[in-house]
Amino acid sequence: MPVQRADARRNYARLLAVAKEAIAAEGPDASLEQIARTAGVGSATVRRHFPDRQSLLEAVFRERVEALCAHAGELTGRADTRAALLEWLSAVLADAATIRGLATALTRDRAAGPEAAHEHCCSAQLTEAGEPLVRRAADDGALAPGVTIGDLLALITGIALAMEHHPDSAAGAQRLLGLSMAGISPHQG
Repeated sequence: MPVQRADARRNYARLLAVAKEAIAAEGPDASLEQIARTAGVGSATVRRHFPDRQSLLEAVFRERVEALCAHAGELTGRADTRAALLEWLSAVLADAATIRGLATALTRDRAAGPEAAHEHCCSAQLTEAGEPLVRRAADDGALAPGVTIGDLLALITGIALAMEHHPDSAAGAQRLLGLSMAGISPHQG
């Protein structure tokens, strides 16, 4: 990868900061043209750094997704595989329900299909990180047969989107996750 000039690095950092604010305020469909104007650059500069909206969303959410992936890695060795999986799903949901635009970014990633996915794609990273947790929980009988990480991430994003306009979206989302987990987990006796 070629080294960026100092002005290109500054433009990228400024665009990313402005995009984070715009997406937090307006959601994932914030105007790219307005982001460019606020950052003091032309729309061609935005397109040079972010060829499409999805690449911009991935950059905006990269740090949070990487933190969630690291958290999955920390939980993978836990003896209680069900608790580890639920803790991670709860963390993913907390971010998806409270960070405006994240659930939509995950949904768009998944809708693009496997041929469009790549290793930096938010949902691809979360899928890879969560797979060991799901596999261990399934191996221990703590997860119903056939439930996949894809199913669980679709459930998380669906809950987050459903609770988007709820007065306490985080609490409502966690409640729905609890109800969902009771439905997909074998009865604990």
